[in-house]
Amino acid sequence: MTDKPIVIDTANPPSRSLAFLKAGAPITIDISTPAGQKRKFRTYYIGHLPKKYVLIEFPEASKLGNFSQYIGQGTVITVRGLIEGRDGAAVAFVSNVRQTLQIPSRIMVLDIPNTVTFQQLRSSVRIDTHLPVKVKIDEVYWQANVSNLSIDGGQLDIINGEKLVLAEDKGIELVVEQEEGESSIKLNATICNIKQQIDGVSFGVKFNQVNKKQVIEILYEALAQQ
Repeated sequence: MTDKPIVIDTANPPSRSLAFLKAGAPITIDISTPAGQKRKFRTYYIGHLPKKYVLIEFPEASKLGNFSQYIGQGTVITVRGLIEGRDGAAVAFVSNVRQTLQIPSRIMVLDIPNTVTFQQLRSSVRIDTHLPVKVKIDEVYWQANVSNLSIDGGQLDIINGEKLVLAEDKGIELVVEQEEGESSIKLNATICNIKQQIDGVSFGVKFNQVNKKQVIEILYEALAQQ
């Protein structure tokens, strides 16, 4: 049985839904070009004024590249983030850019969305990520990327990992480095499927004796990565 998202009508009242996102919370935004190209960028939620607008920070110029030319009045933006204090819930909404500001910093002013979707982070909910991690396999550490993550497991990609000896039910350790002075997050996992890629290997894992709090910390870390 899958978990269905809870959709809240922000018109009555919008503050009860948007207020779950805290000022300064890391978010991801999806932007599409007129030609149909799509890209995700990480940035920060600034806040909102009920019934008027939502404010988010522009992603770094070096990350946006040519996509910066497509951000203007009327651009459709999908915003996704995680909510603190809701036992690991994801929030998402779609809105239009009303205008952009350069002072006091580069800011997008978005219209108040019509709906905001909440979904508990459970085994059926996978969040797209691009999180660099270390994976310990047979006492050797490999650099990997977590491409998606749920409470119970995730998908890992290892470039140049063709020589790895992998098998289903093989145990590994996932290590997520944090900021200086903070301990790394370590999770034991079991490989559950393997796909050979042109430039490496991709495999799904299931966490052993999962600590939900640790996985939520990893999801926050993924959103905060720049």
